[in-house]
Amino acid sequence: MNKVYTSNAPEALGPYSQAVVTGNMVFTSGQIAINPATNAVEATDIQGQTEQVMKNLGEVLKEAGSSFDKAVKTTCFLKNMSDFAAFNEVYGKYFSSKPARSCVAVKELPKDVLVEVEVIAEV
Repeated sequence: MNKVYTSNAPEALGPYSQAVVTGNMVFTSGQIAINPATNAVEATDIQGQTEQVMKNLGEVLKEAGSSFDKAVKTTCFLKNMSDFAAFNEVYGKYFSSKPARSCVAVKELPKDVLVEVEVIAEV
């Protein structure tokens, strides 16, 4: 098992890794809309935050030797299910291979963001 780290995605906010590779699979931790250059949440709308989440996930997947096209399963957490359509607009640009997915509404997310996404992918 190998831990994945890239400075092109936010540092972990707790005692966990950005991702872990085991065998031919990578399991990412949930990514939120922190810009790693500023260490801050800059976007205030669901589409802007989803774009930042996807940039972060792309960097973690790349460091692990994977990509969005190799995604097998995603889990998506939305603060407001009313953001579902706007979230899907951005999500669909990145996950054109249409992996399996769960999407749930949650009461709160770290840093009071609107969205968090985690990925399981092949390497």
